[in-house]
Order: sequence, then C-alpha cells, then structure tokens
Amino acid sequence: MGERLSVHLVQQGVWDLPLESMPLASGYLKATALADQRLADRLDITIHNFNGGDRVMTMAERIFGEGVPDVLAFSVLGWNFRRFGALAETFRQLNPDGLVVFGGTHVSNQAQRVMRLFPEVDVVVNGEGELTFADLLAAQLAGARRDRLGLVSGISYRGQDGQVLTTLPRERMEDLDQIPSPFLTGAIDLTNDLGEFRFDVALMETNRGCPYKCSFCYWGGAVGQRIHAFSRQRLRAELEVFARHKVHTIVLCDANFGILPIDAEFVADLVEVRRKFGYPRALEASWAKNKSAVFFDIVRTIKQHGLKSSFTLALQSLSDEALRGMNRRNMKLNAWEDLAAWLDREGLECYAELIWGAPGETVESFMRGYDKLSRHVSRIAVYPIHLLPNTEYAEKKQEYGIVSVRGEDDDFEYVLSHDTMSQADNRLVKRFLFWSRVVAENAVLRHSWVGLRELTDVTQSTVLRSLDEWIARTGDPAAEPLRAAVARGQNSDVAYGDAVRYIFGTPDATALLRRWWDEAVLPLVPPHRAELLREIFRYDLLTLPAYRLPDTGPAEELPVVEVGGAEYFQRKGVALRADVPAVVTALRTGADPGVGEPIVVDLYYRVGAEVFIGSTNHEQIVYFMGVTEAELSH
Repeated sequence: MGERLSVHLVQQGVWDLPLESMPLASGYLKATALADQRLADRLDITIHNFNGGDRVMTMAERIFGEGVPDVLAFSVLGWNFRRFGALAETFRQLNPDGLVVFGGTHVSNQAQRVMRLFPEVDVVVNGEGELTFADLLAAQLAGARRDRLGLVSGISYRGQDGQVLTTLPRERMEDLDQIPSPFLTGAIDLTNDLGEFRFDVALMETNRGCPYKCSFCYWGGAVGQRIHAFSRQRLRAELEVFARHKVHTIVLCDANFGILPIDAEFVADLVEVRRKFGYPRALEASWAKNKSAVFFDIVRTIKQHGLKSSFTLALQSLSDEALRGMNRRNMKLNAWEDLAAWLDREGLECYAELIWGAPGETVESFMRGYDKLSRHVSRIAVYPIHLLPNTEYAEKKQEYGIVSVRGEDDDFEYVLSHDTMSQADNRLVKRFLFWSRVVAENAVLRHSWVGLRELTDVTQSTVLRSLDEWIARTGDPAAEPLRAAVARGQNSDVAYGDAVRYIFGTPDATALLRRWWDEAVLPLVPPHRAELLREIFRYDLLTLPAYRLPDTGPAEELPVVEVGGAEYFQRKGVALRADVPAVVTALRTGADPGVGEPIVVDLYYRVGAEVFIGSTNHEQIVYFMGVTEAELSH
C-alpha cells in the first residue's frame, strides 16, 4: 500500500524488418491504466516492443537489464507464445513474488493449457484486456495475493491449491472511448531519436466486433457479436497526429471496414486530413465481407481523391462444401464477379483471399476455384489453414477428421490432413502455394496476368506450375536459391520472404525469370500475341521495387526526386516497345489494346522498399512498384 508499481508490457511483431510494428495492444493497456484514478500516480509502465527476429536472449537482456518489474504482462500471439513462456520462467527466477499476466486471443479462454505448459504464468486475461488489466493492477496495489484474485472479472488464475480458477466474464465495452487513445495521450512514443515516425505503418481501430462466426476465425475475441465504434472526433484527432508525422499508410484492425455508415465518415475525415497535411496517402483494411452501398461510396471517395488502397474479396473458398463447413454466408457468385469487374474497370487495386485446406475442400475444388477467381482478379493471397484457439475447427477436430501438428518455434496448429485432404494432397498444393504467394500475391506479374487472362486461354495455375517445373529442372545456378526456398517453404513462412527478396533484389533472378518466360510461357500463347506479352512481362520486371539484396553487388544508382512531398527513385528515358500502361488499361476496361505503340517513359519508385520486402506484406509492397509520372499523379 502506498508504494509504486513497476509494470513492463511486452509485445513482439511477426516480421523481422528494419522498422518496428506498432505495439497497439500495449499502448491501449498503458493509456487505460494511467488514466485510472486508482492507479495514475502509482505506476511506472514501460513498453518493450520487439522485432519478429529478436530472440529470447535479446528480449531478456532488454526487459531485465535495468531492473526487474513487479508485473510482467505479455500480448501473446501464436508466433511469440513459446518465447514469452521462456521469459516468464526467467522472470520468476528474478522476482519470485512478481505477477505474470498473459493476454491476447491466442491464450484467452485457454488457461488450463497455458498454465500447464508455463507454470510461471499467474493470470490469463479472457476477452478485452484494458479494464481487466487496470483492475489487476489495482488489486496488486491493494495488496491482493496472486492466488486471491476472484473479484477481478474476466480472468483465469491459480488458486491457493494450484487449481486454475476462472472468474465471471467481463461484458464487452460498448463505449470504446473509455479506452484513452495511446496516440493522443503519448502512451506510445511515435518517433525515434531523429524525430522520425518509428513504425512501418500506423495501426488504428475504428470499431470492435464482427457479426459473422466463421469456423476458422477468432478476430479480437468478438466474433458473432455486435459492432461497437470509437467516436468520430477521437479518430479524426488520431488521423491528424499521424498526418503531422507524415505517415504514409493507415492500416485498420477492424474485421469488416465498410460495413457501417460511420465508416464513410472516417474516410471523409481521412480525405480532409490528407488535403490539409498531405498525409496519410494510403488506407488498408479488412473490408466488409458483403459489399453494401457504404462500401461503394467509400471506394468512389478514395478514387476521387487519389488515396491508395487495395480492395479485398475475402472469399476464402469457392467450394460450396467448404463454405458450409466455414459457417460462411458468402457473396453470391455473380456478385463477386461483378464487383471484381467493376473494380478492374475503375483501375483500382483488388486482391482476393483464399484458404487452402479447409474441411470440405479438395485439390480439385481448390484449383478449380483458384483459376475461376484468377480470371477476374490478378492478385490472389492464399493461406494454408491453421487451427486457432477458440475456433470451431479447433473444437471439432474429430468431427472433421483433422490431423494437425504444433509448430516447433511457434504455437500454431498446422493441419496435415482431414477427411477430404490427404497428406499427399496437402504437400502438392503447398508447393503450388509457394509460387502463388511469391509471384502472384506479391504482384511480380501484376500486368502480365491481365495480358494472359484477356489475350489467351492460359490459366494462372498453369503459369505457376510451369515456373515450379522449370526452376526444378533448369541447370542455371541462379535457380538454386529458389529451389532451396521451395524446399523450406513446406514448413516455413520465412522461405516465402527469402524468395521475394531474391527475385526483387538480384539481377540474376530477373534474368532467370526472363529465360523461363521465353522458354516455358510464350510457347503456350497465340503467336500473334507473343511479342506484346513479352513486353508486358519486361515492364513487370522493370517496375519491381527499387531494391538490392545486401551483399549481391552494387545497387543501381538512380537519382532521388521529390514528388508531392515524398521521395522517389527516378529512372529516366525507359524505352518501351509498346505503351504497356495504356495496353493494360485497355485490357482491364474491355477495350481493344491493339499492338501498342512504342513510347519512352520515366519511371518512379517510392524510396524505402527495404522496410517491407521479405515480410510477405503484399499490401504494402505494391506501393513501391515503379509507376509512370501520369500514374503517380493519380
């Protein structure tokens, strides 16, 4: 009683990148605790925000190097579960009387398993953590023992006999503004020592909750529940903070942005803030699954005012059997086709999401759906199914015949097989997914896909399989890094990033791709279209981000110019044998592209691609692709 409490909040992003990922969850916890009248003058709170590549030793030295806290709280996800468990063990050695708290969707409602694996964990937070964590800290300051926390709602803890006890659930917050903004209060330090914005992107929530209850998802622990929103005034103030820091991209953590009328108000405010300050310039979101008039209004506003965004078709599967198992009320087939065609005609970035390996899906249904989708959408992001805690798939493994294995470095459950997918099926499609993620998802052939689908009958899956087969058999030593990445890709997401780095960052890789295109793809197309498709492919390679893989020779020296307050590398006087941008625009709008007239263009590449390349964060990578001056001004 009367003493100050030292609290350390620990968070770790998934990607190993030069810039940090924003510790939004820890920021919420800190801001809420410091605003609590019971706590404000009695807490010392430190946020430790780690890179995805940081190992346990690095984290331990930073957390404990300058003193051991009274409370150590972790924001836990599948990729950091084991590391945080190890840090909890170290903490208990240093402070036997301290309190260890685990929170986050990966551990919520999972206390029996968590505490069995990590006996040093004292409390698991179930559900939203901000108010619960503040109550925990108040109990600590009042002298409550860690085995007598029964008055704190929304937790599981160890009782006096070591038994795991769970308190009454805490109601979800309806007024989200009772969580103070970590940006407006300064709970998250937004700048580095040079005064520059320190994070890769700015993360924001405009609401919480999701009306759907998909079998594979546990978004924010609030699936199948009503949506509650933050106030417009608060969100506008946060946007202005980011604008003053010249933040390029806002990434929303909402499950269904564009589902509520107030979402259009947020975009209107974003447009006004951008007009006033010049930033932010891009908005990324998980868009509403069923597109309403609100969504179309937002899209028109974004296009009209020159904001950048990628619009998502979160279909997950085109198999009726798989969709039934997902509990997913998907868009009608003609609806998504019409929407994709409309976005294409408008010249707007669109990508689709699919899941491989859902119960009910087969190799045949998946590939059939993939190719059907690729006739309308060039970028397809496919993710292999994982069993996440608290989801229906995880709870009904036996019903679906699911066989899974836990990751050795993470805590995800990877699906090996089930009633409609054998292990051989899984291996076959995962190899295909490697090339889909590297080449299609990361937009390596973003213009070539348009040419192939509109000018030929060659499917995207045919092209990707041809790349796999050609890389496997070629004697070119430049293919060896890709062969090695394919071999690792069965069991590692890092392998995708390594392949993207290699393709984007080495002349050997682009020369290799040119050989493959000439030898394996062009023979499949109508002869009178071959030269145009060769030039479209050449343009794709020319407009890959300005990036050089370290230790692979000197980077091309390009001048840096400022356009609209942002820095770009400029490649002047690029001669094209056909006006590829005009040809692709014509193809996307259904017009006759002709043969294309030769042109000379200057190309512009946004500076800073190295921050994202290798992350497989394709939503951000596309902003670093080369564009013409005309495209830059749109």
